[in-house]
Amino acid sequence: MLVTKKLAALVAPLVAVLLSTALMAIPSLANAAPQPWELNFQPAKSPVMHEVAAFHNLLLVVITLITIFVVGLLIYALIRFNRKANPVPSKTAHNTLIEILWTVLPIMILVIIAVPSFKLLYFADRVENPEMTLKITGYQWYWGYEYPDADGLSFDAIIVADEDLKEGQPRLLTTDNAIVLPVDTTVQILVTSADVLHSWAMPPLGVKLDAVPGRLNETWLKIDEPGMYYGQCSELCGTDHGFMPIMIRAVSKEEFQAWLVKAKEEFAMRDDGRPLRLAAVAAE
Repeated sequence: MLVTKKLAALVAPLVAVLLSTALMAIPSLANAAPQPWELNFQPAKSPVMHEVAAFHNLLLVVITLITIFVVGLLIYALIRFNRKANPVPSKTAHNTLIEILWTVLPIMILVIIAVPSFKLLYFADRVENPEMTLKITGYQWYWGYEYPDADGLSFDAIIVADEDLKEGQPRLLTTDNAIVLPVDTTVQILVTSADVLHSWAMPPLGVKLDAVPGRLNETWLKIDEPGMYYGQCSELCGTDHGFMPIMIRAVSKEEFQAWLVKAKEEFAMRDDGRPLRLAAVAAE
């Protein structure tokens, strides 16, 4: 009984901390933007992210059951086989049933995890017959975007300095130019790098793809709802790695077509192939 009381005294504060932290996180679940003290994924806004969240929830159940079993077994052993309750310890060195169980059960658990894991990997890998393509190139330390289906429309996206942020714009996540994509549209994503390793990550859409020099990596996304979505470079790439945000503005298909017309004028290319807007920023 003394051991049980001591364990309860140790566990109770931990449970209280976990519950209080979880309650703090509840309001953030309704917002797709990253929030302080967020414990879970950002709300899923794409088919891939819905599958990622479902797989995570499955793993959480499996891990929780394993943890409960192991902790329960530990507590039982502490109480049942302590020196007072069991002064003469068992000399058992072999038990066929137990050895079969601890071999078969882990295999079954791994199979339960592996099947949906492989399904998710292939689901997120690539898609047949995409409706449009977005090519992404990582640079030190900004992103370049190209719309091959829109006469090669391209532009660069650079972080907005703190002093230039407008009200409501998140710090370290806002760029001067946002990627604009239509909702309910299958978009092929092609990612590469012009210098070092980068990683293009957009958590609410379930996308995280390495940008490797000399290699073109592929994935896809399909945005469920209009809105602003934020991500960051997720591969250490030098001194300004933390200043390579990603910003997507998801709009209706009609709004996207209207944006394309305006964007082709705004990002008219110079002879050297660099966008006028980026050249102006660099000149300043």
